[in-house]
Amino acid sequence: MGGYGGMVSVVAEGSESAAEETLMLWCTQQPTYSQHNAFVSQSSLSLHLDACGHSLSIFQSPSSLGKPGVTGSVMWDSGVVLGKFLEHAVDSGLLLLQGKKVVELGSGCGLVGCIAALLGAQVFLTDLPDRLRLLKKNVETNLKQGDLRGSATVHELTWGDDPEPELIEPLPDYVLGSDVIYSEGAVADLLVTLMQLCGAQTTIVLAGELRNDSILEYFLEAAMKDFMVGRVDQTQWHPDYCSPRVVIYILVKKKSPTT
Repeated sequence: MGGYGGMVSVVAEGSESAAEETLMLWCTQQPTYSQHNAFVSQSSLSLHLDACGHSLSIFQSPSSLGKPGVTGSVMWDSGVVLGKFLEHAVDSGLLLLQGKKVVELGSGCGLVGCIAALLGAQVFLTDLPDRLRLLKKNVETNLKQGDLRGSATVHELTWGDDPEPELIEPLPDYVLGSDVIYSEGAVADLLVTLMQLCGAQTTIVLAGELRNDSILEYFLEAAMKDFMVGRVDQTQWHPDYCSPRVVIYILVKKKSPTT
């Protein structure tokens, strides 16, 4: 599906299908009964992770987590799962990031974007203005130009606003996001931004934690108006980084009807 060569389970269109998909996930994966934060420690000042032959140190700001609306100052399982999924998919020949333009939404601490750059992508990590300082620190700490296959730059982006020309000229090959589906209020702006960033050749890869079934259902129903949506089975994830609390979706823009 799109630029991902692995098998995906396509979610049928319609509100009933969105509801059925959400119900199926909660029944089969039972996220409320599984371990929370299996791969991260949000009270720690940093997260250490081996990826792409590098030992990454991702700084966190646990003290910021108590501020209303601030969740990007620490790592979440979905970010670790998505980053290791990208590495595993590239190693398995199911995904090619070398030389590809990648935009990451809601980059937070920057782990996913850093891994994409190590895999050879030209990565644009984006977030809100007050999140950029920590994001830049992690990019500068973990990506040394001497042994970097790709590149990484940090940009301000508020969902729903017009993106910088650099982000859309040309349109990216991939758009990545982890834990970007967290409230109904943010879904509309997120989808506006996805439409702005995506062309016929763009593949979206989103990972999210299964916290609220109604918000996921709301997103799926809205997204399926403009995108084909497919779920990646956990058998295709990195075998050491699977979690019943996380889901990964691939989205590609629907073709416009010919006139």
